[in-house]
Amino acid sequence: MTAHCVMVLGTSSGAGKSWLTTALCRWYARQGLKVAPFKAQNMSNNARVVASVNGLGEVGSAQYFQALAAKAVPDVRMNPLLLKPEADTHSQVVLLGEVNQALSQTPWRERSEKVWPHIAASLDALCAENDVVVIEGAGSPAEINLMDSDIVNLRVARHAQAACLLVTDIDKGGAFAHLYGTWALLPPDDQARIQGFVLNKFRGDASLLSPAPEMLQALTGVPTLGVLPMWWQHGLPEEDGVFDDRSRAVGKITQTVAVIAYPRISNLDEFQALKNVPGLRLQWVRSPADLAALTLHDWMVLPGSKHTSSDLKWLRQQGLDAVIVKHAQQGGAVLGICGGLQMLGEALIDEHGIDGNAPGLGLLPLVTQFAAQKTVLRTQAEFTNVSGLWSALSGVKVRGYEIHHGQTKAHTAMAAQGNVANEVMHQLAWQNRAGNILGTYLHGMLEEPAVMQALFGMQAATLETVFEGLADYIEQHIGAPTLRKLLRPSN
Repeated sequence: MTAHCVMVLGTSSGAGKSWLTTALCRWYARQGLKVAPFKAQNMSNNARVVASVNGLGEVGSAQYFQALAAKAVPDVRMNPLLLKPEADTHSQVVLLGEVNQALSQTPWRERSEKVWPHIAASLDALCAENDVVVIEGAGSPAEINLMDSDIVNLRVARHAQAACLLVTDIDKGGAFAHLYGTWALLPPDDQARIQGFVLNKFRGDASLLSPAPEMLQALTGVPTLGVLPMWWQHGLPEEDGVFDDRSRAVGKITQTVAVIAYPRISNLDEFQALKNVPGLRLQWVRSPADLAALTLHDWMVLPGSKHTSSDLKWLRQQGLDAVIVKHAQQGGAVLGICGGLQMLGEALIDEHGIDGNAPGLGLLPLVTQFAAQKTVLRTQAEFTNVSGLWSALSGVKVRGYEIHHGQTKAHTAMAAQGNVANEVMHQLAWQNRAGNILGTYLHGMLEEPAVMQALFGMQAATLETVFEGLADYIEQHIGAPTLRKLLRPSN
């Protein structure tokens, strides 16, 4: 089996590559084809736990969702290189699902040739096992300062002999210049790989675009294959959608969930289900002013963090620590997930140079020590005797995943004085005595239908519904004949 490869390139980050790739995965899968996604390198702190050669490993969340859309079992070959930013100039390198310390310390331009054989082998294996591989690029293929070390855009397109789509965000303005400029900066052989342009996030009457698409085709020889109307509520988690306030609840808002958006926030995609709760406003918070209207009926959430100690320092610099502590002490609901759980404790202890030492917020009598070995697990567990504001979770069975270096235990001295956190999930979740604060290592909890039913009396739209909606959307606005033709490129 040798797969046909379709690649989605973009004029910039945020153009719509990830969701279009996901939609294509589902559309081709429901034609009865065996489909797999692929992205050579992803830079994201949103990761999922999937199958790997050595058991379990990490891939970018976008490729995880794309695999589900393709009706495929997610595995690390679908995203062989994952870069998880820990600072503005440093990332943890995850190769084929596992942290690679040597590559993490290798200068970026020297890294490409070391990782390319792994990327090529992963792509070749997927092509050998599938009818179609839908490939996502990164950023823009026309970043001419990076072309000599490219391992994710043109080099992949050439290796796969892929038929390429070039998508742009027309809502930002300048879309035709972005398309033409990107095409013009590509080498001639790569220009010929572009089978069509796609205009994403268009508002209004598409007929008003003429004669621009025709003029662009006259200049490039590339047709505009699709004009995709603006669609905010498609339901797919967006990697770059933290500050997208336009996806807030429609109608009367009865409750707010305020998520602290620190610089190294991770796994933010797990909050997508909250966007689908009627009357609930999902708010991303970066300053105390953002929390001015919050009531005790509302939640504060401390999400995952790729670098807990530095995000905790940032939180204090913004003055958010005092606001969180006040909300908790007054009885308001506080939820900490992974790094957020660690922040809620008394202290962070780092003997291996993994994250850093820091005092916690002191809201749970717990201490976290960072281990050299990262915990990467898919987990099934059950809440036991949950009290207070979170009591509806008692007895609820959950599935999720763990990605953390920290190991959290009771604070020995505080426990000796009788101050012990209530462990409501074995070695995974704890509460304070009052029952308004809950901390857990389990990512993905809010994606569980049983949890949403317990907390909100409803179930969010399933991923299957989301994937089918995406496939219907591109069939309507690009067309089945065009999508089939991409499997038989003219070149």
